[in-house]
Amino acid sequence: MRLTKFTDLALRSVMRLAVVRDGDDPLTTREVAEVVGVPYTHAAKAITRLRHLGVVEARRGRGGGLTLTGLGRHASVGWLVRELEGDGEVVACEDDPPCPLRGACRLRGALRNAQEAFYTALDPLTVADLVASPTGPVLIGLTERPPG
Repeated sequence: MRLTKFTDLALRSVMRLAVVRDGDDPLTTREVAEVVGVPYTHAAKAITRLRHLGVVEARRGRGGGLTLTGLGRHASVGWLVRELEGDGEVVACEDDPPCPLRGACRLRGALRNAQEAFYTALDPLTVADLVASPTGPVLIGLTERPPG
């Protein structure tokens, strides 16, 4: 199974926010976009979705920025991917025109089971697990700010 680019971007954004150290200024959406290598508008859409899920908190103004919530830090990666990917099926049996096999097809059920197994394999992982060493230090190094 392949994740959408949107889900990939959101996961990478959450991972970067998970390694902000105490005392560091919060990252901005623009900085997150630079780190994950996407246009600002794409990052802004992902951050908005993450805010709606309660994973990221955004504060405006001086001293503002993005912070990962407790839910975001300890959320199951399986839950997060399910929320970002939505309820879509792996195959589009009901498209126009619909698949002529849809009433008697075993593939659709098998793919649905495989999709659930994929998510289930991610359920025990948390965002904190994803940024454990060696990943966390690499993420921090991507946006080291000069002392200011």
